[in-house]
Amino acid sequence: MRAVIFDWGGTLTPWRTIDYLAAWRSYADVLHPGDADQAVRVAAAVHAAEEAAWRLVRDEHRAFTIGQVLAATGTPEHDGGFAAYRTFWDQATYTDPDVAPLMKALRDKGLRIGILSSTPWPAAWHEEVLARDGVLDLFHARVWSSDLEYTKPHATAFRAAMTAVGVEDPADCVYVGDRPYDDISGAKAVGMRAVLVPNSDIPAHQQVPVDVEPDAVVTRLAELEEVVDRWLA
Repeated sequence: MRAVIFDWGGTLTPWRTIDYLAAWRSYADVLHPGDADQAVRVAAAVHAAEEAAWRLVRDEHRAFTIGQVLAATGTPEHDGGFAAYRTFWDQATYTDPDVAPLMKALRDKGLRIGILSSTPWPAAWHEEVLARDGVLDLFHARVWSSDLEYTKPHATAFRAAMTAVGVEDPADCVYVGDRPYDDISGAKAVGMRAVLVPNSDIPAHQQVPVDVEPDAVVTRLAELEEVVDRWLA
């Protein structure tokens, strides 16, 4: 084993249920100050476009970006709107306290550490969050699907993460995530070991039934070091 690659939302961050429509309302309120009716219409349209994009992620694993969602509804990109939207999301972006000590322990074992996340957000947003929490430099590489053609569980997403951490053989990699379909089945299909962190209340419409068994299950990230030690022995 040479590398451990992590999902981001719900894995490196504790799961939080987010009202996606309310998130877009925060954006639309800045875009249309003083016109609540128009803000409601814009938020609903953008939310519907994002839901459609996530359905394509589920069914065809096609990546998308925030910019594409806005463009689909003719909604302009707005710096102030993005600031409000990101502030709304802050509640769900804080890094699990176990992350820093775990990453340091894994690095001390000589392992390469990476992130692979299915996300429409630009890489810069994520990197700013990780920097805010003091963990950005603990990862050798970070791959966001907003920079890719496909998301998890598509094999090309996992291969992109392998390339980023500098590992060629998937058997040398462990993937850690909270979703049986996206994370566990996707990682095992390319030949990685997979660890499930089953702490996320994944919405029913995002779930895909899959017959797959993780190689290990942990309820806290801190438990992962013991699993890794067994595999390294």
